[in-house]
Amino acid sequence: MAMQTYVVGGAVRDELLGLPVQDHDHVVVGATPEDMVRQGYRPVGKDFPVFLHPHTHEEYALARTERKTAPGYKGFVFHTSPDVTLEQDLVRRDLTVNAIAKAADGALIDPFNGRADLAARVFRHVSAAFAEDPVRILRVARFAARYGDFKVAPETNALMRQMVEHGEADALVAERVWQEVSRGLMEAAPSRMFDVLRDCGALARILPECDAGPRAMQVIDAAARCGLDLPVRFAALLRGLGGSAPALQALDQLCKRLRVPAECRDLAVMVAREQDCVDGALALDPGAIVKLLERCDGFRKPARFSQLLLASQACADGPYPPRAHLEAALAAARAVNAGDIAQACADQPQQIPTKVHQARVAAVREALA
Repeated sequence: MAMQTYVVGGAVRDELLGLPVQDHDHVVVGATPEDMVRQGYRPVGKDFPVFLHPHTHEEYALARTERKTAPGYKGFVFHTSPDVTLEQDLVRRDLTVNAIAKAADGALIDPFNGRADLAARVFRHVSAAFAEDPVRILRVARFAARYGDFKVAPETNALMRQMVEHGEADALVAERVWQEVSRGLMEAAPSRMFDVLRDCGALARILPECDAGPRAMQVIDAAARCGLDLPVRFAALLRGLGGSAPALQALDQLCKRLRVPAECRDLAVMVAREQDCVDGALALDPGAIVKLLERCDGFRKPARFSQLLLASQACADGPYPPRAHLEAALAAARAVNAGDIAQACADQPQQIPTKVHQARVAAVREALA
């Protein structure tokens, strides 16, 4: 069999949808690893042969088959050989819309009717092998968030529900859950991800602390429309848990279980803990405002305090006056020269924190008068 290369997966799908293509993945049929190295490709794959093109540095994977040997997404044995056909490689892919290949001459190879499902705006699994990899549940949910007008085929939803019931979702490792959920949060319609996870029963397994009710879904989609960054979207999503001790404990458990990055975790905890204080900022006296700024480390990390206000605003119905109020207070308090106060208190250093605090309160009082 002569060596042939094809563009596969997302690049073909997005080109057919008329969307920008970010990365090209290629599959190589009729070649051995030695053939690839001989032509200058650089091997990078750990689990199966993947190579980087010597000039474009795009990924080229040898056509392969796979066999399930253990639970979870790592429980596979891969087989590559020059005898593996393109169709054998495509049948192991998750969705029909991702199982279309494009030859060098532009011809499309579509053995599983992916183009028909693109036209019908349907996510449909290619084969029963879909059920062998629980990460695919998360990928379908993330695709739903990216392509908001697509629906999950009833038979695919039924298969995903069966996977959840059989415990496959419980085999997901934390890093992969967070990777897919965080990517889904950054798509155009994050609520669609949660809809899909809820419909198949996976949401209660992987995010039991998050009820993802209608209000939370409105909030996260509003955050997406505003182009807010990941920590703000994550904090806005979980703000509805509340700031009680049990709620904060549940939030902490979620972040530990999914190994959420510190930037996202810290902001989410702060937003949940301080929500009543922030929402009621217009009624706070200057002393209470400065204490809020101190609790949130706003003087050292003003950018994070701004993120807190953005997350709170995303959760509001309509205009949100506390944001401008607290931004003005922070600007006034940060303008206080703590160094000058420290010099003035050189003979009584224990008074410095109190004097700085009093000066900040006075500055806030004047700014908000």
